[in-house]
Amino acid sequence: MRVEDEIKHSLQGAFNPSELSVIDESERHRGHAGYREGGQTHFRVRIRSQAFCGQSRLARQRAVHEALGAQMLANIHALTLDIDT
Repeated sequence: MRVEDEIKHSLQGAFNPSELSVIDESERHRGHAGYREGGQTHFRVRIRSQAFCGQSRLARQRAVHEALGAQMLANIHALTLDIDT
């Protein structure tokens, strides 16, 4: 399974979002640190879920990181998060 699909699956299961997009931006970082041939290293995530209601920005980011897990995060060089309710 591609990393992009794993991210979607993990976040869908954890937050039941009303909106979720995961964009692989790896090609934009070719030649930069962390880039690997084949991509799957740099991602932009936009997620909207009522599960984040009342949480600070930091708490939301921590919740997303926890849902993705340490192993998946170790395989990702860059993760840009746009999180809201």
